[in-house]
Amino acid sequence: MQPCHPAPAERARAPWDLDGDKLREECGIFGVIGARDAAATTALGLHALQHRGQEAVGITSFDGREFYAERGLGHVAQVFDSPTKFDKLPGAMASGHVRYSTTGGAGLRNVQPLFADLASGGFSIAHNGNISNAMHLRRELVNKGSIFQSTSDTEVIIHLVATSRYPTLLDRFVDALRLVEGAYSLVCMTAEGLIACRDPLGIRPLVMGRIGDAIIFASETVAIDVVGGSFIREIEAGELVQVDHAGIVSSHRPFGQQGPRPCIFEHVYFSRPDSMNGGRSIYQTRKAIGVELAREAPAVADLVIPVPDSGVPAAIGYAQESGIPFELGIIRSHYVGRTFIQPEDGARHADVKRKHNANRALVEGKRIVLIDDSIVRGTTSLKIIEMMRDAGAAEVHMRIASPPTEHSCFYGVDTPERHKLLAARMDLKAMARFIKADSLDFVSIDGLYRAVGEAKRNAACPQYCDACFTGEYPTRLTDCSERADPDQLVLPVDKVA
Repeated sequence: MQPCHPAPAERARAPWDLDGDKLREECGIFGVIGARDAAATTALGLHALQHRGQEAVGITSFDGREFYAERGLGHVAQVFDSPTKFDKLPGAMASGHVRYSTTGGAGLRNVQPLFADLASGGFSIAHNGNISNAMHLRRELVNKGSIFQSTSDTEVIIHLVATSRYPTLLDRFVDALRLVEGAYSLVCMTAEGLIACRDPLGIRPLVMGRIGDAIIFASETVAIDVVGGSFIREIEAGELVQVDHAGIVSSHRPFGQQGPRPCIFEHVYFSRPDSMNGGRSIYQTRKAIGVELAREAPAVADLVIPVPDSGVPAAIGYAQESGIPFELGIIRSHYVGRTFIQPEDGARHADVKRKHNANRALVEGKRIVLIDDSIVRGTTSLKIIEMMRDAGAAEVHMRIASPPTEHSCFYGVDTPERHKLLAARMDLKAMARFIKADSLDFVSIDGLYRAVGEAKRNAACPQYCDACFTGEYPTRLTDCSERADPDQLVLPVDKVA
């Protein structure tokens, strides 16, 4: 069964995000306990995770008696623009969140961490991922009398904890998570300490570190590095870790043992290249993808040129394997906002030009191989190729360091509806014509798996969540199944010859 895409009311875009031509990770989370300047440490950690969410930021702290919160729309440096902001966030425990909107949409009321005063005391939660049965659970809770303050799927977890009949908070928390489908990495705060956990498949990442006597949890290892901490280990799939104010760490595995299915796109694009994931360097993995791509999809060309910045490591690998010189044929301006900030098509396409400019003296008269991480709608690739041709490139061959993105993600990555994905509408030749490339190719799914250290993809039991490429979703998608007309579950896909 091909699941439907979430309805717009559930998965609203930010008002300025009209392009959607990049897959975007939706959240980054950070938590620390036992640190003298916990809130400032959290802000620094969130700054290292800014690439995972640039719409809003929030920090909640606890001083042993009260919880405090500061949040706002914008980047970390914009919201926490003065040391006095941290004076309002006292305490040795804090957690924070950077976000784009997935389920729920934009707005201050959806900025995390979310907080509630439960019968057992204060409860704060920061969530990376997406709950695929959130609307089903929300309807049940509302029918029983729950009153929601946000449109975020994360608030469902708070209400499930509040309404659970188990005696301890930990048991109520586990009881709530047993009802939840989809992907989640969570950092929660209570008066007793910090709780961090991953869903039973470990789809979204979460790591643990230490700085002095303080314990840190973060979406990526780079956040631990930036705050001056040392990496301890990854939180395992289905694991729940508690840390109390004395620094005592306890691990629980309430969901039994399942085969983990971490998101493979973390290796392709989402994680920062200076992070580690699954014991592997993200940078080295991206170079390895480029090596696989050169072996699978060679091209006769004069230069290998990355689409900066995400295409750089794969382009280095492609160049090294192919023997074609690597050059920076596109120069990126770091002082221009993302392509989706312009409200009209013409302005948005002009923004591509302002963000990326061809190095004419280098590319004129040359046959070039352009390397990028993915193609979503294809509009950005089209504009970049047109820009290279305007600069005098003789041939432009496009190579993509991921398989074709044919399916939407339901686990915390913002993707367009499937009928807007170029690879879902067209075959390879048609896509090449659409973006005006002389040739186009993608790394194969097995090539991608080889790059992350596997011999190949295990079709019977895949080692990663790769549903955006294969359409094989590892969990139930209750909200889609309940909402959709069976006749609409299979999209009309126009595979152009």
